[in-house]
Amino acid sequence: MMKRRTFMAAAGAAATSTLFPRFSIGKSSTSTNGKLNIAFIGSGGWIAQQPYNQGCKDENLVAFCDVDRAVCAENMKNWRTKKQPFFEDFRVMLDKMHKEIDAVVISTPDHTHFAATLACMERGIHVYTQKPLTHNIWQARTLQKAKHKYKVMTQMGNQGHAGDGIRRSVEAYRSGLIGEVSEVFAGNGGPGMGGSHFCNPKTMPPPVSKVPDTLNWDLWLGPQKSRPFWSEYLPKKWRAVYDFGSGMLGDWGCHTMDTPVWAMDLDPPTKIECVQRQKSLNGIIPTRSHIKYTFPAKGKRGPVTLHWFDGPQDWKKVGRIDKFGVEHARSMGRACWMVGSKGLIGCGTHAGQPAIMPVGVRAAWKAKPPAETIPRVKGGPFREWIAAIKGDGPEPGSNFDYASKLTEIALLGVLAQRFNTTIEWDAKAGKITNHKELNAFVKEPVRKGWSYGESL
Repeated sequence: MMKRRTFMAAAGAAATSTLFPRFSIGKSSTSTNGKLNIAFIGSGGWIAQQPYNQGCKDENLVAFCDVDRAVCAENMKNWRTKKQPFFEDFRVMLDKMHKEIDAVVISTPDHTHFAATLACMERGIHVYTQKPLTHNIWQARTLQKAKHKYKVMTQMGNQGHAGDGIRRSVEAYRSGLIGEVSEVFAGNGGPGMGGSHFCNPKTMPPPVSKVPDTLNWDLWLGPQKSRPFWSEYLPKKWRAVYDFGSGMLGDWGCHTMDTPVWAMDLDPPTKIECVQRQKSLNGIIPTRSHIKYTFPAKGKRGPVTLHWFDGPQDWKKVGRIDKFGVEHARSMGRACWMVGSKGLIGCGTHAGQPAIMPVGVRAAWKAKPPAETIPRVKGGPFREWIAAIKGDGPEPGSNFDYASKLTEIALLGVLAQRFNTTIEWDAKAGKITNHKELNAFVKEPVRKGWSYGESL
């Protein structure tokens, strides 16, 4: 059995130190080969291939959990080298095996992120949870509290945060390269309502389908109220249904807005306005929307307006981005632009390498790049997380202190979009002040047996 040392340093100190406490936090491992014992909740589908191929396969894979045996059949065939146990219910897996598990990767739909993540944290298990971190704002804030109470290593799966590109963008902004930034434009061209990730039923509620023999539909619903099965929900189109997913903002917001939130240290906004919204059935995301966030000034930085677009949009007609040639900017394939007084910094849907405009500013940036003030990550987000658990690296950058804030920002936009309204947000109180009835969606009700975190 490997012994863990006491957690010795705060995240800020760890980031500047080359000595990290070996297996510093959480419970003791039962591994005898220096590897972590990792389990998967939501072990089916392509999303689970990421942790397997990007670091986790080098550790001990000890258990797999999925509510649909058919969806994860191929992964199980490839990964079960020693007939590791398979579970439908993560609660059963944790009750039986929590002493044998060091870390868990959670790749379930949005509405079950919170319950699965907190159930692991309560047992001293390190967690990697896909984005968005949670399905509502109270859950995000509760997981941040849990991070400090249970002292486990946490990471949200907005993988671009671990890349070199986002660091170059943040360093470029902080060097003053593009001057004072007061506007940001971000978005995604979807959802289109016809691809593999989104759906547009003809009626709500949608038609009833037969539940597949391989699917435990009640477990899939988790904390959400019971309802009949519809075949289009699975495997991915649940994202278009507000009860389960968060639309394009949930699917892409934690990727695409990551650069400006990190670079400018944006706290939750005070006002979120749904400027435009295509009509949609009740409970279904629209095919197009424009959300406007207002962020307060902080330190030496002034207030910031961030525009989020999904669906077809003409960015050229909105704000000051046209000043620097938006047509060329869009042709460069960037999904987010920070607009400064001297120029632009653009990034991709997953952050990625920066695009600098105009030409003169880009030339100056290339001739004398800003100093690398942010430590680089080797091997991607899963290896970053694993190294931190083992004490071989600092706390992950998208830990739940950061991830909860980024998720809150995205989910506030989801609420404004969902109800086609303007929201005034009191971040200190965690309350909507102008539409108090919407606070029921800041902390959603859950079914019996799915209540977590009430004491935090």
